Amino acid sequence: MFDAVAQKTKIAIPFVDLKRQYLSLREKILHEIDRVLSSGNYILGEEVDTLEREIAAYLRCPFVVTVANGTDALILVLKALGVAQGDEVILPVNSFIATAGAVVAVGATPVLCDIAEDLNIDVNKIESLITSKTKVIMPVHLTGRPAEMNSIMRVAKKNNIYVVEDAAQSIGAHYHGAKTGTLGDVGCFSLHPLKNWRAYGDAGFITMQDETLYREIKLIRNHGLLNRDTCVKWGLNSRLDAVQAGILRCTLPYVDAWNARRREIASNYQKELFPLVKTPCDISNVYSVYHNFIIQTDRRDELMRFLEKNKIETKIHYPIPIHLQAAASKLAYRQGDFPVAERITKTMMSLPVYPELTEEEVIFIIKSIQSFFTTRS
Repeated sequence: MFDAVAQKTKIAIPFVDLKRQYLSLREKILHEIDRVLSSGNYILGEEVDTLEREIAAYLRCPFVVTVANGTDALILVLKALGVAQGDEVILPVNSFIATAGAVVAVGATPVLCDIAEDLNIDVNKIESLITSKTKVIMPVHLTGRPAEMNSIMRVAKKNNIYVVEDAAQSIGAHYHGAKTGTLGDVGCFSLHPLKNWRAYGDAGFITMQDETLYREIKLIRNHGLLNRDTCVKWGLNSRLDAVQAGILRCTLPYVDAWNARRREIASNYQKELFPLVKTPCDISNVYSVYHNFIIQTDRRDELMRFLEKNKIETKIHYPIPIHLQAAASKLAYRQGDFPVAERITKTMMSLPVYPELTEEEVIFIIKSIQSFFTTRS
């Protein structure tokens, strides 16, 4: 039996392995850390300013503001857009909890929307959710796959509503030639260590086209301080550390290659695992960066146990949709309100897809899944 053979191997494939990337760049990263620490400038400053310019050039976006983390990015943008108590923000029901949490943090109400089969917000359901209180549509480019932004922007412009992209998982993804974060009014990115481009701690950034909004966000990320002694409005402390900026400047040139490797692994999964399981499909004019590679099968739990036995770690993103979280109880949603998301939640699972996976490991994952379906039918 395949699993008996696998148990004798020493292969152990974690869902993520952050050490591998660090070790491949260790000397460069340590050099950057030492350079920044030796400068004596540790928060904001020229290092952060330079990183913001480099991100802007990479994304072909005029204005970038770095912040402490991706959740702060969402909160700061909503505050800058004037979203507050009594306002509503439309967002998908199957995102990470921070998307809805940021809306609650500014006093507004998350209005949840079901998803399409690609796991992104169902654009055909958005317009029916718009009310006089709707201030923002917040699509999430889940798994690194861009949402259907042309349709979203048409609905938003028709109804005079802002579009804030939650692009936390999609650095480097593009849609009809434009990178995510530049498609709506504002884009919010996370640089958490689990993201495709990562800090060695928490970090995030915001992208926008409007200079007035840029100046507002830059002000409120630092307590609303005009200078050391003059505060012109209430803000937050969401400043990026210079040492993280130095590391990120060191690794930005690798992002496209890392994403290309993720796409190569994803392509191998697609070719070898379909139709044993349902796999995501690439479509023209949409360049996914596969932050997660999610398959679907009615035998999900059994398959996960089998892979764990064969020393392959998998995850579920996300096992509990937002409307069924205890924190969301006051939103008054119920089981059955979002049938597509609830159905997919029962069948979805994520495979390892990080760029440091070896060919041997990718083949082992594929053969393990093939073995499950051929020997346990």
